[in-house]
Amino acid sequence: MKSFKSYNLFTFFSLYIAQSIPMSFFATALPVLMRQGEYSLTAIALLKLIKLPWIVKFLWSPLVDSKTETVKDYKRWIFGAEIVYAAIIFVVATLHIETDFTLVIILIILAFISSATQDIATDAMAARSFERKDSSLLNSIQSMGTFTGSMVGGGFLLMLFKEIGWGSLLPWVAIFVLIALIPLWKNRFLKLRERHNKQKAKPKDMLLFFAQKNIWRHVVFLVLFYAGLIGILSSLSPFLVDLGYGMKEIGAMVGIFGVSTGIMSAFLTGIFIRKIGKPAARKIVSALVLLPASYFLWLQLSGSTNHLFILLGIGLLWGIYGMTSTVINTSAMDIVRDGREGTDFTLQIVLTHLSAMVIAIGCARLGDVLGYAVLFSVELAIAVISFIFVIGFKPFKVKNDDVLLDE
Repeated sequence: MKSFKSYNLFTFFSLYIAQSIPMSFFATALPVLMRQGEYSLTAIALLKLIKLPWIVKFLWSPLVDSKTETVKDYKRWIFGAEIVYAAIIFVVATLHIETDFTLVIILIILAFISSATQDIATDAMAARSFERKDSSLLNSIQSMGTFTGSMVGGGFLLMLFKEIGWGSLLPWVAIFVLIALIPLWKNRFLKLRERHNKQKAKPKDMLLFFAQKNIWRHVVFLVLFYAGLIGILSSLSPFLVDLGYGMKEIGAMVGIFGVSTGIMSAFLTGIFIRKIGKPAARKIVSALVLLPASYFLWLQLSGSTNHLFILLGIGLLWGIYGMTSTVINTSAMDIVRDGREGTDFTLQIVLTHLSAMVIAIGCARLGDVLGYAVLFSVELAIAVISFIFVIGFKPFKVKNDDVLLDE
């Protein structure tokens, strides 16, 4: 039984890597290329709009929920979405980013629609494949898979891109997306918890999620919890470019060192949550969110460009980001209604993506006009507000299958 659970966790780990690697590569390489081309921080932040499918994926999440009942149904959605994802990446590989920039962006958006669909089905299947007591372990694996994909896509591939170029690199990315499906294809151990709500999910279920009594507390928590990190994360690569670092160095510092720190902290946070419980974990991690903004503000005000200090800041930022991601995913997966797993989890994660986009663009604008010191100061203020809210936060409780999920 234990070996079955381990293989199931590895299956989901592979799926989260598959969706994350291409997205991380595009999200990391394009800002560096744009900054080197002297684009403004605001223009670079607007590039986050390529992730718009991940913001609006809640629109078709009820469709996925309504068409999935068995493991075979979920596999059909996941395999179909990933094959389209890989096919589009193959097409992008044949284009030249310098001359076909607009077409490349359009195709990347279409690719992200496919990966967002895979994510809906994967999250819903994950929510039904594990007992509630295992949610922190599952969500640490989810965060680790996403961060591992970020490390490969935003680290190793960014470094390879400098050496072999766009057209030679992307076909291998597409092939890996398909290879990552093998564990799911071979998995015969997945068992889904039976749904007691036999009604099919409908679009109105998105509104009904927000109609639940006192859900606003949970919504504010999702919006605020890692808001004090997002502006720094989105401006980190341009900040390093302005300090004189090149693409290869940034790939190693952020994509490999930083993200590997996030992977390790995500794993440890899953264990940490199981030991002390979710309410205590939220308070402790929200206090730690104060550290990165404080540290980067000190770096900027002191004028320090010491390489060791920069690396320490990157490790601190990504390590705490890994912790917050696991806490958010665990909290979100507990607040799902029976038969609406994909819809509810997607809605909650979309809230975090949407708020992150707004914060990233706003902070980038502040950085453009008033400088990095103001950007870091605003992020510190947001982190303080988040900490105060979480300290007084009364967790939202959902009664599902006669079990209070947030006890």
